Amino acid sequence: MSTIQALILGIIQGLTEYLPVSSSGHLEIGHTLLGISGDDNLMFEVTVHVATVLSTLVVLWSEIAWLFKGVFTTDGWKVAEWNYEKHYAAKICVSMIPVFIVGMFFEDYVDDFFGSKLLIVGICLLVTAALLAFSYFAKPRQKENISYWDAFIIGIAQAVAVLPGISRSGSTIATGILLGNKKESVAQFSFLMVIIPILGKALLESIKIFKGEFETGIPTMSLIVGFLAAFISGCLACKAMLYIVKKGKLVWFAVYCAIIGCVAIMYNV
Repeated sequence: MSTIQALILGIIQGLTEYLPVSSSGHLEIGHTLLGISGDDNLMFEVTVHVATVLSTLVVLWSEIAWLFKGVFTTDGWKVAEWNYEKHYAAKICVSMIPVFIVGMFFEDYVDDFFGSKLLIVGICLLVTAALLAFSYFAKPRQKENISYWDAFIIGIAQAVAVLPGISRSGSTIATGILLGNKKESVAQFSFLMVIIPILGKALLESIKIFKGEFETGIPTMSLIVGFLAAFISGCLACKAMLYIVKKGKLVWFAVYCAIIGCVAIMYNV
């Protein structure tokens, strides 16, 4: 992988991790257009995913600090005495249950069954487009707080996003909106709930690399460039997405996903 290729793929990962257009689908499209094979690029994927998590920590630092401060207060550890922050953290944990189950027991099966062919990517992008459009036109009654049940359903949407072309941020935010939650609350929850799963996946994949199950074969400079590109573009995309959700402009991403999905399907045909 050359430095230019790493720069392009890093930017793609950083932007599409937060914009509701599917980072996995766009990375697969990028790999295909750049002529890069997949298996020997696991280290690069781990690197850019960690970069995007760090961009989340930077952009949402005040919210994360508020959450930690509230969770680690010395009093009120009985469930009946929990403060808002403890309940919020618990809801994030609940949201991670589906993706944990899929990641531990079904991810390899999903990868083998669906693969990462552009046909699958295109179809899943059309599904993402439909979900975004539906959430835009639906007008559910807005609730003040995300419930535990809502958190679990949003977590299922995140687990489904293991399919290449299903946007994680798009599916979780759209699902939260359809459940009647406020757009700003859902966007923040969506970005916070992904931190631990991505870091956990990166850790597991790093262990595989160190065990020699995968070849790294990527120059150090390419990893550095990809990391910086994903981090900087991730910061910009995360801030932009929070603003876009507030303004309710997700329908334009539905149009984009529909177009790219059709192009990917026709390219594969």
